[in-house]
Amino acid sequence: MPDEIATFALADLSGSPGWRRPVIVERELLILTTRGHGDAELDFHLLPCRPGTLLRVRAGQVLRCAGRQFDATVVAWAPEALRGFGVELDTPVTWRQLAGEDEDAVISEVSQLAVDCQRHPDSLTARALLRHQLAVLLLRLALANADRSTPRPEDETFHRFRREVEHGYPHTRRVEDYAASLRCSVRTLTRACLAVTGRSAKQVIDERVALQAGRLLAATDQPIAQIGRHLGFSEPTNFGRFFTREVGVSPGAFRAARDQPAARVVRPRPPAEPSGANGGRFRAVGTTNGGHATRRGSPSAPTGDTGRA
Repeated sequence: MPDEIATFALADLSGSPGWRRPVIVERELLILTTRGHGDAELDFHLLPCRPGTLLRVRAGQVLRCAGRQFDATVVAWAPEALRGFGVELDTPVTWRQLAGEDEDAVISEVSQLAVDCQRHPDSLTARALLRHQLAVLLLRLALANADRSTPRPEDETFHRFRREVEHGYPHTRRVEDYAASLRCSVRTLTRACLAVTGRSAKQVIDERVALQAGRLLAATDQPIAQIGRHLGFSEPTNFGRFFTREVGVSPGAFRAARDQPAARVVRPRPPAEPSGANGGRFRAVGTTNGGHATRRGSPSAPTGDTGRA
């Protein structure tokens, strides 16, 4: 069984030499860039990394760090490590460029956590120490990223819906089923989704299904028909039509592009909510100049530096 909390080098996450393919992340992660420059490809969205860049990666996302090399310290943990600490793991921040006092504090805490993971044998006392250190680190980041705007009723409805979709998307894509589970109307869900994301409730569900399909196509060798069945499509043709409509290319073409040296699939715009477990719409784009991605509508820096990515 892996350690409840662990630290290691970024290269240890790569599933193949040079990150030839994305990998599905199995644990909750913080990745702090310590040296060099490059891009992290997280759920098909390129995020620039340089010293002081902090990435929050969630279990189930796909990650690749190809191209120009950079070094980073990774902090990994199991969710039960934070039980009882009041840490909200569903934070919206995926990317943050640290600076000033925030950077000093985070670097210090990550460094000490790495030292203590190596120095102390596994014991009740050591586990308690590491849990408290991790909780302090995440709470500090939560305070730095706190959204001070007044929440709207639609925000809470949307977050409840988003959590329900995360559990239910392999089984149903019907808005009516989620409305019944949340004891509200379809109109209420649609109004909340439009207010928060600009997209309908049905679009939010379909985007989550398409994101999971893209993850499995890119990071596994599962047959395409099997992926479709896993996501609730009884016929491969139905899955193919759905994926092509949502992403812009067929599942086969999407999988064929996964070995390209740079990301070929990016979101055309940052989603209104975190990519997190739920993601946002992404579409395939062609490559130019030796395989580098043509980025459609992507800003030079992601919106995560203001609290969202």
